[in-house]
Amino acid sequence: MTIKPGDKIPSVTLHHKTGSGIEPITTDDLFRGKKAVLFAVPGAFTPTCSNQHLPGFVAKADEIRAKGVDIVACVSVNDVFVMDAWGADQQAAGKVMMLADGSGELAQALGMVLDLTARGLGVRSARYAMIVNDGTVENLFAEDAGAFEVSSAENVLAAL
Repeated sequence: MTIKPGDKIPSVTLHHKTGSGIEPITTDDLFRGKKAVLFAVPGAFTPTCSNQHLPGFVAKADEIRAKGVDIVACVSVNDVFVMDAWGADQQAAGKVMMLADGSGELAQALGMVLDLTARGLGVRSARYAMIVNDGTVENLFAEDAGAFEVSSAENVLAAL
């Protein structure tokens, strides 16, 4: 079942890289008492993700935060080292938190799995963005496979 507005974010552990190394963070801790924008991409360093999706959120991060958002985070079914390198490449530091869902646990728990096995990419996360308030989904902007229309930073900003 796919998550929908009004649902609580499932409790899973993600990972991110900090100055002190790899840090686990639960979705409970990440979203507790905060307003957040979480967006997911099928893969780091892939064309749409690198040319449009992440750059849009990097460019609009300050405007999004000005609307009362505490966290802007990107998640992908990639390992923490890839997410860290991609964030550095995209100059996301201080703007977008880069989260690794290495085993796809969050994607599965949200019902947002995208099977790209036939294309040699394995099981990934579908592309989406959501506004989360204290762990509850307020808005969900889920894309059809292969599309990039509703999960853009501009669309999320308009909904805030």
